[in-house]
Amino acid sequence: MAAFESLRGFRDYAPPDAGARSELRRRMRAAARRCGFVELETPSVESLELFQVKSGAEISEELWAFEDKGHRRVALVAETTPSLARVFVDRAKAEPLPVKWFTVSRLWRYEEPQAGRTREFLQVNLDILGVRATTAEAEVLATAALLLDEAGATGLYAFRLNDRALAEGLGRRFGAVVAPERFFRALDRYRKASVQEFRSELSAAGVPDGSVDELVALLAATGRGVPLGEAETFLARLEALGLDDAALEGTRRLRELAGLLPRFGLGDRVVLDPTVVRGLAYYTSVVFEAFDASGDGRALFGGGRYDNLVELFGGPPTPAVGLAIGDQTLELLLRRHGRWPEGEPPLDTYVVAVTPAEVPTALSWVQQLRRAGVSADADLMARSMSRQLKEAARRRARRALIAGPQELARGVALERDLATGEQRERPVEEALRPA
Repeated sequence: MAAFESLRGFRDYAPPDAGARSELRRRMRAAARRCGFVELETPSVESLELFQVKSGAEISEELWAFEDKGHRRVALVAETTPSLARVFVDRAKAEPLPVKWFTVSRLWRYEEPQAGRTREFLQVNLDILGVRATTAEAEVLATAALLLDEAGATGLYAFRLNDRALAEGLGRRFGAVVAPERFFRALDRYRKASVQEFRSELSAAGVPDGSVDELVALLAATGRGVPLGEAETFLARLEALGLDDAALEGTRRLRELAGLLPRFGLGDRVVLDPTVVRGLAYYTSVVFEAFDASGDGRALFGGGRYDNLVELFGGPPTPAVGLAIGDQTLELLLRRHGRWPEGEPPLDTYVVAVTPAEVPTALSWVQQLRRAGVSADADLMARSMSRQLKEAARRRARRALIAGPQELARGVALERDLATGEQRERPVEEALRPA
C-alpha cells in the first residue's frame, strides 16, 4: 500500500517545529493581553452567506464551501473578521466600548500554494471597535509591533501607512475615473512590477500619458517610503496637486497619525507609502501593512479601518480598525534571519535513575515537581544513566536530578547543572522545591 501524504497546500509540523509554533503563539497571546486585548474564539465553520455579505459572491472562489448534512451552504472559515462582526452585533447593546479583541484562528483558503502561502494557516487578529479617533490605529499598530518583537522579529520589519481616501483622490486627480479599481491594482503592484508594466497598468486604468509621467515621478520620489520625519513635506506636496476634499481628509488623518505614532514608540519603523491600498473593498480610510525591512518577501500582515462592516451585518454604526498576522510569512522572516525558536521551551529538570531499582522513586519525584509547577520528566525505558543524561541534554534541561542507591540511603539527591557540569548533594525535600 502506498504511503499517505498530506494534501497539497497543507503541512505537517513535527517536533521541534510544532513546539516552536506553539511557543510563538504563547508569546503573541501574552503580548496581546499585556496591551489590554482579550481573546475571542469563533467556530471553524460558518454560513457561506456570512462571507458573501462582507466580500460579495466572488469570495466563493477562495472558500472551501460545501453543503452540510442539513442541506445548508457552509464554508470553512477563511478570515476571522466576519465572525467577529457577527459576535459583536449579537452583543453590541451590552458590550462596553471600546472593544479590544484578539483571535488566534486556524483558517482555510483555496489558493495556489507558494512560499509563504498555504491552504491551511494560522492567523493572529487584533481588532478595536468603537473608536473613531486615529488613536485606534496607533494602538493596534503598537500592539502588533510588540507581538512581532516578542515573536523574535525585533528590527526586521517596518510598517507602510496610507489612506484609501487619499488613494482614491489620487486616482481622480490623475484621471482614473472610469476604472478606479484598476488604478488601485496598479498602485498595489508598483513595487512588484517593472516601470514599463506599471505605466501600462496606469494607462489601462484610464490615466492619460502626461499624467502617467507625473505620477511615476511622484512615486519614484518616495523611494521605499517616506519617513515620519518627512511626512509633513510629503503630504503638503500631495495637497499642492489640487486634491479634492475627500482626499484632503485622507492627508489630514495621515498627518495626525504621523504626529501620534512616535509617541507610541513607532517613529523608527513607520513610513508613508501612497501605493498601499490593500485589496479588500471594506477598508474605509487608513490602511497599513508590515513588511520585511530588508525589502525581501511578502507583506507580514495587512489591515486598516473598516467603519462600515458592523452596520453591514445589521449592527449599529461602529468604527473599527484591525489587522491580521499570518503564520507562514512570519515563519519565513524568522527563519531567514536565524530567529526561529528552537522548539518547546527547555525542560527545567530531568530526573535520572542510576539503576532500575530507583525508577519508581525517579517517577515519584517527577510527579512532585510537576505539581509544584516545575517542568520535569524522566526516562520510561530503564535506559543506562549515560543515555538518560544525553536525553536530558537533548531536552535542554536546566538540571539533572540523579537518584542513586547510595544517595537515597542518606536522604539526598545529586543535582547536576547541565550548563556547567557542576554538581552537589541536596536533601531530597529541598531538591524537589521550586527554584
